[in-house]
Amino acid sequence: MLWFKKQPDSAVPVGEADTIVPATLSVTLDPGLFQQHFAKLGSQAEESAGLEALLASLQMKSQLFSSLLNPQSFPTLSMEGIEALLETVFSARRRLFPALQTLGVEAARGAIHELLYGDMALVERLQAFSEIVPIDETADKETRKQAAKNRRAAFDFGAEMLHFNNPVKYPLMTRWVWDQNTVSGALREFIRGNDSLPDVPLGNSPEMFEGARAWLAEQIAEQGLYKDVPFWIDLVEAQAYSEYFRSMAEGMLSADFGRGITPQEQLKKFLGIDAERKAGQSRVKRDVVH
Repeated sequence: MLWFKKQPDSAVPVGEADTIVPATLSVTLDPGLFQQHFAKLGSQAEESAGLEALLASLQMKSQLFSSLLNPQSFPTLSMEGIEALLETVFSARRRLFPALQTLGVEAARGAIHELLYGDMALVERLQAFSEIVPIDETADKETRKQAAKNRRAAFDFGAEMLHFNNPVKYPLMTRWVWDQNTVSGALREFIRGNDSLPDVPLGNSPEMFEGARAWLAEQIAEQGLYKDVPFWIDLVEAQAYSEYFRSMAEGMLSADFGRGITPQEQLKKFLGIDAERKAGQSRVKRDVVH
């Protein structure tokens, strides 16, 4: 959970089971880079609906997750409810639904319950949830490659369920925040001179994510902001990564992001709070991705 001087009103009491103790990061994050991303977040937001609208969208997303995933409501979680959650996770909504549908609602509900409320260590629960996507080692290379991508999408979905169901207790641990396997993610954008670094040995542990989040919380406190801190952190991380993404992919944006998209719209896509399709059409892809 967040460890900073002034806790938000919704903070989880210290000592609760599964509390993540923040690790000391192996690299130094730069307050100056934070200021740059924070300032750009504000200026770009003011060109559209404003920062309060972004925070309200994240609050609504969290309310959706907690309303469906809290222990009292969980026994009635349906496949339609799972799809509604998946709709808000951009890196998973085009890949994961076929695997969940094949699994069936009872098994899918069981896997989600084990992820959120199981007794195993957090990293083991996330890994186990990602393995709801089977990989047939006897299949051809392309089939195995796509299954591995779908498994990574399951990891992101699991990470978002943990965070948005309980945003104070769990940091956002999706791959766009940080992925040690590709040495990329939003956290790299807070390291001075990151372009010249051959490696950034942050790791992928929950403790590392919480250590980074604690640092970001301190920077946000310096701005005099103590309310909705988990969502402010999400916004700043998404701002940093959207700047990186645009610099790397300008002119060849993927179909999921579209061409001509504004920086603010792209930030919303990373956070899964982008506008719904007209007539309520789902963005969840129901067919297997090839």
